[in-house]
Amino acid sequence: MKDNKVYLTDEGFLELEEELNELKNVRRPEVIKALKEARALGDLSENADYDAARAEQAQVEGRIQELERIMENAQIIEKKNTDKVSLGTTVKIKYADDGEIDEYRIVGSKEADPSNNKISNESPIAKAIMNAKAGEVRKVESPNGEYEVEIVEIY
Repeated sequence: MKDNKVYLTDEGFLELEEELNELKNVRRPEVIKALKEARALGDLSENADYDAARAEQAQVEGRIQELERIMENAQIIEKKNTDKVSLGTTVKIKYADDGEIDEYRIVGSKEADPSNNKISNESPIAKAIMNAKAGEVRKVESPNGEYEVEIVEIY
């Protein structure tokens, strides 16, 4: 049986909860109102407003179902004091080739946001550094080739 767990931080779970509430309490009623108004215009076979409202309704309902499924299967990442890289930890790494230092938070795939330095535990770099301790050097296998990183700090 497939593991349906979705790993989320507390913050990530709250963000999804807020999005779900927004969809259910604001967007859904707006779409229902738009559908009623479009229906009132008459012939539905050539009614672009009705078609657009139906498409938006499908999108909103689909996202609500997706969020409910994610939250149902969510496993909150426990914050722990650890000396090893794990889900929920923030880590500073130094690239062996150029000495550049980056900082990443390891999160579940549904919460990943590389532009905000949140990387998925399923990404090549996270897979390579999982369970590593500060000072360790790990080899990262990426689609662009292999490279090494050193774990500088974990918090």
